[in-house]
Amino acid sequence: MKKMTSFVLATLFISFSVFAQNNTSRTKQGHTNQNKFRQMKDLLATPNEQRTASGAPGPKYTQQKVDYVMDITLDDEKARITGSEKITYHNNSEDTLTYLWVQLDQNMRATDSKTPDITPRSVPNSIPKRFYNRAFPDKPFDGGFKITSVTNANGSKLSHTINQTMMRINLPKPLASGEKFEFNISWWYNINNHRTQGGRSGYEYFPKDDNRNYVIAQFYPRLCVYDNVEGWQNDQFWGRSEFALEFGDFTVNITVPEDHMLGATGVLKNEKEVLSKKELKRLAEARKTYDNPVIIRTQKEAEKIEKSKAKGTKTWKFYAKNVRDYAFATSRKFIWDAMAVDINGKNVMAYSLYSKEANPLYGDHSTRAVAQTLKTYSRYTFDYPYHKAISVDGQMGMEYPQICFNPGRPDLPNGGYSDRMKYRMVKVTIHEVGHNFFPMIVNSDERQWTWMDEGLNSYMEMLAELDYDPNFPITRGYPKNIVRYMSGDQSRIAPIMSKGDNVYSFGSNAYGKPATGLWMLRQTIMGPELFDHAFKTYAKRWKFKHPTPADFFRTMEDASAMDLDWFWRGWFYTTDVTDIGIKGVKKFSSKDSGNIVDFIEDTSEGLGFSKKHNKYHYEITYNKPGGLVMPIIVEFTYKDGSKERKTYPAQIWRYNDKEVTKVFSSSKQLESIQIDPDLETADVDTSNNSFPKKENSKFDKFKNKVKG
Repeated sequence: MKKMTSFVLATLFISFSVFAQNNTSRTKQGHTNQNKFRQMKDLLATPNEQRTASGAPGPKYTQQKVDYVMDITLDDEKARITGSEKITYHNNSEDTLTYLWVQLDQNMRATDSKTPDITPRSVPNSIPKRFYNRAFPDKPFDGGFKITSVTNANGSKLSHTINQTMMRINLPKPLASGEKFEFNISWWYNINNHRTQGGRSGYEYFPKDDNRNYVIAQFYPRLCVYDNVEGWQNDQFWGRSEFALEFGDFTVNITVPEDHMLGATGVLKNEKEVLSKKELKRLAEARKTYDNPVIIRTQKEAEKIEKSKAKGTKTWKFYAKNVRDYAFATSRKFIWDAMAVDINGKNVMAYSLYSKEANPLYGDHSTRAVAQTLKTYSRYTFDYPYHKAISVDGQMGMEYPQICFNPGRPDLPNGGYSDRMKYRMVKVTIHEVGHNFFPMIVNSDERQWTWMDEGLNSYMEMLAELDYDPNFPITRGYPKNIVRYMSGDQSRIAPIMSKGDNVYSFGSNAYGKPATGLWMLRQTIMGPELFDHAFKTYAKRWKFKHPTPADFFRTMEDASAMDLDWFWRGWFYTTDVTDIGIKGVKKFSSKDSGNIVDFIEDTSEGLGFSKKHNKYHYEITYNKPGGLVMPIIVEFTYKDGSKERKTYPAQIWRYNDKEVTKVFSSSKQLESIQIDPDLETADVDTSNNSFPKKENSKFDKFKNKVKG
């Protein structure tokens, strides 16, 4: 055994010992600050009177408003939309505008679209036929907006220029701050079959009964966002990164075959004209039923209706106040069920529209999943402000204000459904309904920052799934589930803070990793109380407004009194990984020698001591091969089988980014030491997490699984 000197004893407990270790050699060569805990002044925009340093909207925050009055007709025989709209643009900014930009998203499907040309492609060995027909159609689909007129309020022609998916409206005179401008657009387009041609909206064709389910979105020319961050957000729509839109009021009249059932954004203003007396009576019952869905149009009734096609039409009239977009779904095949949801004393309706092909899965779970989403999200953010939320059997996953299109149909030979299909359907429904909060209300720029809606929503989705079923099989968001992606080929991984169009693994980058980051903040770094308050503060500050990443980062710190710059910088701006291990352990016993206490090192193997002592001291050196800083979560197991946990904050790495040494003392001998026992930090290599090393432990098996 070796006796430690008083000098070693003293340095052992000096708080700056680690700093000293990191500066044993000095050089005259300078360097820039690369400390992982440096502040993010170089990355975040300078605060101003529109967006404050606290992350809140400032006293001069402004945003534009756009109102639409639309008449829409669906031609079921031709599968075509024809529309006209009066647009009122309110310039609430302090700027004078000389032109407006309008999004023409359907032009992604135009015959001259550049979207197919930007993606490299080679001939595969094989391909499913439906994907073959999509990739190699016999003839090009005649898609895209056919603009028939663009006029001033008085009907005169209005100068405009179309650039792919964007149209510039050349104003007759500059539009000053506080002024508004009215103009009109008329158009038509052929609706795509989204099952064979893909897309975020379209129709599904049912050859057995010669009918279509229509889920219609991006169907009208709509204004781009103009703000003090981007100016005009007029990036082209290539098909992946979604939308940036202004809030406004919508008056929409939709004409469809008279035997169709239709759901849409907004309050239905002419219920008595479009619903039967029987349906009205059932709907009234649903509005006071909170436990089980009430069927408004039954499967038997829908099957009877779908067997013949009405020749007449009817017009559904809606009004939607303060929404950023509009969508609808319509079909003669739709079954409709509904139930009421109590959101802090306010009645909100949960609806589902689905064909018989989706029953009984939709009937059993869709509306219940809608209701649970509204309850959970309202609890963690703000009370859902609209009067309804609709889930539609659209066989995709796409979201719009108050309505979304979701997958899920029975997959068993007897017409039932597997647990796998049930959970998939519920998962997507919760996710898409959840988008009512992010970004339909907390209205971030999806075209630029996909993670601000998909990532935040994927995190919230986890909470709602666990509320729906405590044993829900969470597939995205737990730290262990992101390890495979983060430890992959770095040449094919982009930081979260990348434009969605330009990343490889879109789902992991924009959904999984941001959701995991928030889960880690809540469960491991901040704790639920601090995180929940800060997250709710962000949601309330920015509902019905346009937040940026800086607004989110700043608010989370402002409302929690936690400096999280190290986390944002590492997790969001880099592709670094977590890898924390135990480099080595030294053991010491203490001996009282009068005025001082001597420490004597025990050099025997393992964590056991050569003889019994009153106090055991373990000098543990933790190293960090990974680039990310994270808390060190340590579980100590004693020889008697009892356990103790210690969490060292991430700031332990502030002086030495490679390794740190800590002393752990106890009156009991240790049996083992384990880092991150519950896999909370997305550690990509768990083989160095234990001492003594555990061969073939659950951690090694996990490592082999995620890397294999």
